[in-house]
Amino acid sequence: MTHGIPKPPLFGEALPLSVSTETLTFLARRRSTPAQTLRAPAPSADELDDLLTIAARAPDHGKLTPWRFVIIEGAGKTAYEAKLDAIAAGRPDAVKLAAKLGKLKAPPLAVAVIARTTVGDIPEWEQLMSAGAVCTNLTYAALAMGYGANWITDWYAYDADALEALGLSAGERVAGFVFLGTASEAPLERPRPDMASLVSRYEG
Repeated sequence: MTHGIPKPPLFGEALPLSVSTETLTFLARRRSTPAQTLRAPAPSADELDDLLTIAARAPDHGKLTPWRFVIIEGAGKTAYEAKLDAIAAGRPDAVKLAAKLGKLKAPPLAVAVIARTTVGDIPEWEQLMSAGAVCTNLTYAALAMGYGANWITDWYAYDADALEALGLSAGERVAGFVFLGTASEAPLERPRPDMASLVSRYEG
């Protein structure tokens, strides 16, 4: 494994909790990288394997793995971009849709996290949140590895023709595109929520 990432624990192995100040510092200063600033190199094949393994360690009520990954890079990425260009060109708002593809075209690598819910005891909402947690894990892991990362959705995450171009099956949806690469410039801090307005205590 790369970057000192340990092998995954064995099933049933004890995983004691410990303080990680480094992790807290990372989370306190975490900042997504604007997609337009992402350049080559992207994570290597081995690094991407590590990132996806970490991403899959997300909360998953019922152990359903209600998500899968589609890696978009190289010639496949070029072909996918061409399909989206063609779809955008046929729409009334073609100029606007084409402009939004800039975020997809700039980074050398994208990972589409595909939510695939199943009917059963676990509510669909919880399965969709698990897919969102996978996107978060992947974004954070890539940033911790020193790469730039940005999790977005845009029109091609919802458009029926675009989803068909990506190869989605009926009932699947895009939880997010995680764009990966090397940041060409350091991202700047953005406004953050006013915590006092968001936190309350239940009084019974």
